[in-house]
Amino acid sequence: MAAEYTVRAPRSAILRSMEQRRFSPLDKLLVGAGNALRTIAAPAGRPARRNPAENIEEADLDAKQKAHAAGLMRVNHAGEVAAQALYQGHATVARDKDIEEQMKRAANEEFDHLAWCEQRIHELGYKPSRLSPFWYAGAYAIGAASGVLGDKWSLGFIAETEKQVCSHLDSHLDHLPEDDAKSRAIIKQMRDEEEEHGENAIDAGAAELPRPLVRLMQATAKVMTKTAYWV
Repeated sequence: MAAEYTVRAPRSAILRSMEQRRFSPLDKLLVGAGNALRTIAAPAGRPARRNPAENIEEADLDAKQKAHAAGLMRVNHAGEVAAQALYQGHATVARDKDIEEQMKRAANEEFDHLAWCEQRIHELGYKPSRLSPFWYAGAYAIGAASGVLGDKWSLGFIAETEKQVCSHLDSHLDHLPEDDAKSRAIIKQMRDEEEEHGENAIDAGAAELPRPLVRLMQATAKVMTKTAYWV
């Protein structure tokens, strides 16, 4: 009796096949649901990249300083939850495949930010915002809605969002306890990468958003930051 053999494609070939697959709207919906659960319903887990604060010694912070640092990192964590949703929302409706892939790559980096912030919050003895599902749902809806108007408006929304995020992270560097080198290292790397995401969006053809919309985005961000600091 002839021996039977199972021929298996190399792992690299399988991955290439998955990357080349054109996902249906239902596929994208299921992927988005999985990402939502990964972001808000479970611990962020191990990031793909090393935490920039990994080898930095913990500072001797008093209770008030820890609470303040945790509040700021909780705001940053809430922002990263929203960033996951925003990029996924844009990617779901992106017309250009290259732009969709660009957004997915950015979302992966943002997930590292999410994990770093979550780890730092726990190190300080606190927990992330309890309103994470709300931040995710709102940002996903905004991302998908703006993306429906076309890729240039979707990219414009990302460019403006990242501009505001960089300004926001700069202010956190000014207000963190001076000795909290661990939180500072995380925020500095986040800031550099957020700036790069914004520049990539501009290079890809982002449209400039109308001033009333920019002001609305700023007001919405202010509500989120003030709420996430405490809740």
